[in-house]
Amino acid sequence: MTEPTIVSVKDVSKRFVLHKDKSLKERIVNFRSSRRHRDDFWALRNVDLEVPLGSTVGLVGHNGSGKSTLLKVIGGILEPSSGTVARRGRLAALLELGAGFHQDLTGRENVYLNAAILGLSRKDTDRYFDAIVDFSGIESFIDTQVKFYSSGMYVRLAFAVAVHVDPDLLLVDEVLAVGDEPFQRKCMEKIAQFQSEGRTIVLVSHSADQVGSLCDRTVVLHAGEIQHDGDTAEGLRVLRAGYEEDRRVAATIAADGRAEYPYMFNSVDSRTTVADGRIDVDIDVDVEIIEPLPGWGIGISIETPLGLRLFEVTTFDLGSELPTERGSHRLTITLPDVRLGTGKYIVNLGLGDRTGRNFDQAPGATSFDVPVLSPGAGTLRVQPLIRAD
Repeated sequence: MTEPTIVSVKDVSKRFVLHKDKSLKERIVNFRSSRRHRDDFWALRNVDLEVPLGSTVGLVGHNGSGKSTLLKVIGGILEPSSGTVARRGRLAALLELGAGFHQDLTGRENVYLNAAILGLSRKDTDRYFDAIVDFSGIESFIDTQVKFYSSGMYVRLAFAVAVHVDPDLLLVDEVLAVGDEPFQRKCMEKIAQFQSEGRTIVLVSHSADQVGSLCDRTVVLHAGEIQHDGDTAEGLRVLRAGYEEDRRVAATIAADGRAEYPYMFNSVDSRTTVADGRIDVDIDVDVEIIEPLPGWGIGISIETPLGLRLFEVTTFDLGSELPTERGSHRLTITLPDVRLGTGKYIVNLGLGDRTGRNFDQAPGATSFDVPVLSPGAGTLRVQPLIRAD
């Protein structure tokens, strides 16, 4: 039996008009030829999206991909240029820093104002007020005008109100990145509680760790269109592939050929050897030296498909001797006795020097799989021993 839908987005497009005129006077002077002084920008194009009740959906994409616009359309902040959005249940939204707050009102007054905007009665707000203030952790400043608040205090209070209005649907747009680590942890615990209660969450974030740990489904947007809708690990892989393609295009344009880069990756491959419960991983790297410079090196990192960094090291840390002659060179990096749990792991590589200058990067250059070698699950592989005294 399929879950009922709480949000239905049908063939939604959103157009913005970009005016080339810099002032109202220029617009008036150029009124007759106004069409030549403006451009249409389509932030969303023919987007279809169904959000089942109780799911947690991540919206990810490059800057300008349309994810925040889509979240605002779902929240009713923006009207679509075409298409329809259907939504049911009580909505709470954290779409931008301090949204719904009045600068000249105190934190206390803004709690009541924001709660009223989100559909809470004054009686209910009275009942939740102490819990809201306690969750925000800004008791000492609750009677201070919010124009004197830091960005972190804004987020604390706004999130505290949003999660205490008993929402069926929570929309969150990146604002959690502003809070400090203890508060972010508290927010993650609250979201996990919402998930266990069967509430629906739509989350925009640039943090692969957040998306990977919270979302059971990920939507990747590119230039206003859905590029992927489904498995979170695959969605983050699609997103990284897009970042890498953009980087390589930019590098090609900047380099005017390859002459600007003294070192380049030609190819990367990996081999896994399994014997006697031990896993050795060999990574073969072909490097092209175009213009030898002193002190170059290679950095390597291993991460999960969801972007959790597990290990990183550079040849500078290892004191390795690398070739200095022009031409193509094959280097083999061996990771002996890798004690990782069953699953797929991503290898990232970078070329640079001791000053931190980057010559070339290869995120997601290769991957390796760890088979089932011992009981248990997770990113760490151990063989527990149990004794009874």
